[in-house]
Amino acid sequence: MILGLLALVVAALFAGAAAYINVAEQPARLGLDDRALLAQWKPAYARGFTMQASLAVVGFLLGAAAWWMTGELLWLAGAVVLVANWPYTLLIIMPVNHQLNAIEPQNAGPESRALIVRWGGLHARRTMLGFLATALFLWAAAS
Repeated sequence: MILGLLALVVAALFAGAAAYINVAEQPARLGLDDRALLAQWKPAYARGFTMQASLAVVGFLLGAAAWWMTGELLWLAGAVVLVANWPYTLLIIMPVNHQLNAIEPQNAGPESRALIVRWGGLHARRTMLGFLATALFLWAAAS
């Protein structure tokens, strides 16, 4: 089923991008001083949000279509887990984002650093959702 395989690829791209942020980008940015840290986080987050939000929606649509065509519930489960990143981001991460975006880089300090550290922990949960969706799609493809 080509739609299911495409859903798997999209979920893997989502998970890989999310893992990159947690494993490489976030630790590297935390080595910067407070001003540079916030100045780097703002554009990186904006670009990452657009990419990952799009991948979550596309992966959901592909997974849901694979479920619709095959009746295999694992496709639907993977699709729902992947798109769960949207409400999680809007309800849990977005308040932190708004706080960070309200701080000008020249006013950065321990508070903004603590918020970015918190943001990284919250983002790790998005990474876990991406890997779970990938695993569900892989399981569905193997069934």
